[in-house]
Amino acid sequence: MAGLTAPAHADAAVVRTTDGPVRGKVTDGSRLFQGIPYAAPPVGALRWRAPAAVTPWTAVREATKPGSACPWRESPDEPPQGSEDCLYLNVATPAAASSRRLPVMVFVHGGGFTSGSGGTYDARRMVERGQVIVVTLDYRLGALGFLAHPGLREPYGGNFGIADQQAALRWVRANIDRFGGDPRNVTLWGQSAGAVSACAQLAATGAKGLFHKAIVQSGPCGNALLARKVAERRGLDTARRLGCADPRTAAACLRAKPLDDLVGLYEDQVASIEPRRTAMPWGPVADTPAIPVQPVKALRASSIPMIHGGTRDEMTVVVARRHAKITVAEYRRTVKELFGARQGQRVLRQYPADRYASPAWALATLLGDHGGKIGACSQLPANDAAARKAQVFGYEFAEPVKGAVINGMPIGVSHNADVPYLLDSLDPDRPSAPPSPLRDRMVDYWTSFAKSGTPGSDWPVYKPATVLSIDAQGVKPVDVSAAHHCDFWKRLPGGS
Repeated sequence: MAGLTAPAHADAAVVRTTDGPVRGKVTDGSRLFQGIPYAAPPVGALRWRAPAAVTPWTAVREATKPGSACPWRESPDEPPQGSEDCLYLNVATPAAASSRRLPVMVFVHGGGFTSGSGGTYDARRMVERGQVIVVTLDYRLGALGFLAHPGLREPYGGNFGIADQQAALRWVRANIDRFGGDPRNVTLWGQSAGAVSACAQLAATGAKGLFHKAIVQSGPCGNALLARKVAERRGLDTARRLGCADPRTAAACLRAKPLDDLVGLYEDQVASIEPRRTAMPWGPVADTPAIPVQPVKALRASSIPMIHGGTRDEMTVVVARRHAKITVAEYRRTVKELFGARQGQRVLRQYPADRYASPAWALATLLGDHGGKIGACSQLPANDAAARKAQVFGYEFAEPVKGAVINGMPIGVSHNADVPYLLDSLDPDRPSAPPSPLRDRMVDYWTSFAKSGTPGSDWPVYKPATVLSIDAQGVKPVDVSAAHHCDFWKRLPGGS
């Protein structure tokens, strides 16, 4: 294999990429290369432009720690974390040389398009057990990645973070064979905002041919992306807020702004319970040259096999953060505010507070069933669209997060509950899952799909509304529509 040095050699951790040689670290079962640049730093004149080529190097570059995360704020009162110089990726491979090229899984992290980093995920357990290669990456976040403004249109206007992901996929196509991977067998895999990114890439013109399978985990492709007209109206408002109101000079004015002014904008809206994905402040923008159509329309013509699903109680963690203690009266008022007085009354009849452990659980259940942000019923239109021409494997992860409570509210099988079973964490605040048969089963499903397009013989191809429920007790088919009242939401004007 070109560029791959057998692990028995002293320089087993050195790989010569198209940009220059990198040295990673070798453990008993894996090799890990971190902080490899896949595009030039998007700073100065390159802020809000498509990713540019890396400046090549000749000396061996140490690749033993992650590159900087893209800028984000932990709280409005704290300075930004990370750096604009953040377009780096990480490659984990099995340590033992293989006689065949290995399947490649490119993981796009979540975080509401305002936080997160690929460098905090540890894929070594997955690559050792599954005999695959896993690539994690960072991409521009928030306004730096997704500001749409008429002065910043270019081909990727409003979708600079999506352009970053495509640049990383092109790097994989050019280089992954040097690490032992098969550039003709690449699975794009995203969770949460990363899943929304995967949906966007399935509709993106620049992503065609860069991946061959997709895993969409807790970011349903049935939810619409923001339309360009709305995104650019928001962009003009943001420019005015930043003192760049003149459209003739707005681009230069925005590029001259200090980083502190641009990070954390509208971040308080990310964790809102507004039941529409497009109410979130940042994310991919459709009706653009980069993403000309919505994902559901693109899926109708796609032949790319998919795993598509999420957790059983997606919205509990969102509700628990701000609404764990709501009263029955507050619950009723909140539902009417979210869905309107008339439709809200219909929702309240379907989800009466006294049917649930608390009003907060009633709210989380109806929002998760509706799925307009994340959840169940918005998965089905995407599954149905994709199943026209491709094999689709739907799932619902159903293993509760044991002992997990936020503000006194147990969160059940919350958003992110499945991630630790697949990827370990390099972040001390995000624990890894202990060894278990379920952990092994999840890795086997995901890596089998990456190898062959089929997750396993016990996971049937999607049939209308029926997906695989997965928990520690085993697997079984579940009718998502019946379990989450999707017929009700379909009949509700403005519902799923």
